[in-house]
Amino acid sequence: MTSGFDILPAIDLRGGRVVRLQQGDFERETAFSDDPVAVARVFVDGGARWLHVVDLDGARTGQPAHATVIGQIVEAVGDRASVEVAGGLRTTEAVAAVLAAGAARAIVGTAALRDPAFAGRLVTTHGHDRIAAALDIRNGLALGEGWRDGAAGVGAEDALMTLAELGLTTFEATAIDRDGLLSGPDLELLERLIRLDRGAVIASGGIASLDDIRAVRALGCAGAIVGRALYEGRLDVASALRA
Repeated sequence: MTSGFDILPAIDLRGGRVVRLQQGDFERETAFSDDPVAVARVFVDGGARWLHVVDLDGARTGQPAHATVIGQIVEAVGDRASVEVAGGLRTTEAVAAVLAAGAARAIVGTAALRDPAFAGRLVTTHGHDRIAAALDIRNGLALGEGWRDGAAGVGAEDALMTLAELGLTTFEATAIDRDGLLSGPDLELLERLIRLDRGAVIASGGIASLDDIRAVRALGCAGAIVGRALYEGRLDVASALRA
């Protein structure tokens, strides 16, 4: 992270639009904009130093689907903010492509849980500051294909420890059952991960208010990914940063 704590506005892409899902469910989608680049500019104009861009179609199919749009976002804001990219990054080639396109960091989730050594090789190639792990967590388990009921999982703490041993230092923890519901972050879960003291933990899922941001920062999180609360006007980037 660029400082002790950052706000990372989420830009979730599906079919070229900016959308939000509830609890990772593709059948519970709300579309917010047809212009992802304009959305990115608004967030950066508000002071965001990071953008969290997710290729939802890529996450679902395992094949990146928004390379052009992501490249446009990077070009539009790259001199003012860093862009991290997640969704469908399951090969070394896919990760190399988003980094070559200007992304500051690639986020690996499903592939890292299935094959932790894959994530370790990425760190060796690109450096620990350019690779982070997405831990999508339900009932204490970090899940690959976290949107899918019945997806296989591993204990969240075990997953983080395994990946940390392989050189990863940044972990983005999403409480799936709270994601997109504005019900507040899972502070107990975040605290368990932070107590491991094996890297920076970024909070995701349920963040709806300035109090939520203050709470995750007080726990020791390195940042917070914020989505629906920004799109629905409950929060704005400038206020969140001040908090």
